Amino acid sequence: MKYPIFLVFLFVLVACEPSKKSLTAQEIVNEAIAVAGGSKFDSAAYSFQFRDKQYFASRNKGLFTLARTFKDTTGIVKDVITNSGFTRYVNNKPVVIADSTKAQLHAAVNSVHYFAVLPYGLNDAAVNKELLGTVSIKNTPYYKIKVTFNEAGGGEDYEDVFIYWIHTNTFKTAYLAYSYEEDDGIGFRFREAFNERYVGEMRFVDYNNYKTEKTDILVEDLDDLFENNSLTLVSKINLEAIKMAASFSVAD
Repeated sequence: MKYPIFLVFLFVLVACEPSKKSLTAQEIVNEAIAVAGGSKFDSAAYSFQFRDKQYFASRNKGLFTLARTFKDTTGIVKDVITNSGFTRYVNNKPVVIADSTKAQLHAAVNSVHYFAVLPYGLNDAAVNKELLGTVSIKNTPYYKIKVTFNEAGGGEDYEDVFIYWIHTNTFKTAYLAYSYEEDDGIGFRFREAFNERYVGEMRFVDYNNYKTEKTDILVEDLDDLFENNSLTLVSKINLEAIKMAASFSVAD
């Protein structure tokens, strides 16, 4: 049987076209971290304002300082996390606090810094990643990645579960969701990124922060609720006055 010349050409073209490689969850996260700044975060110092507190971060060859500072009735307070642990300073003098309070303050400081630079941090040793497939949100395709944490090295909130929606072409993280333990059960949050900007070649975004009153769901379901306009806007997560610095120390 003879085929028309244009069909022969089409067959040859399809046969020669390389098939698109299926990416693993790890490969997708690697790409997402790279387009967000990647190794730039490994050796950077920067600051930003979040609500009524100023935050500072410095990383260099595995050494890090994550801090926040604010004023209260005691004076100028600095909460500082380093490789050695957590310390609170009041008027530049370290103060003794209960271990339970120290753990709460450590978590509060770390949480803001963690969210500020996502997806940086998703290659930490305690992080487990699973590709749930590809989905469409607002007619745009995304890889849907589930993240869980090992108890060892996963922090006191290691049981939290995160979902990331990463654009299939640009590999930029557009949405994230997470579940967390509450006194009366499990809570959920869904965040929609906006106001993307690059500072010092590092990507920063703000978020619309949504919640749901539903409890009989999984965190994986939150993209469907978002598409159906079934989530409630709780707040906006805005990082302001982002600045790069040569370095940062506790004395600053």
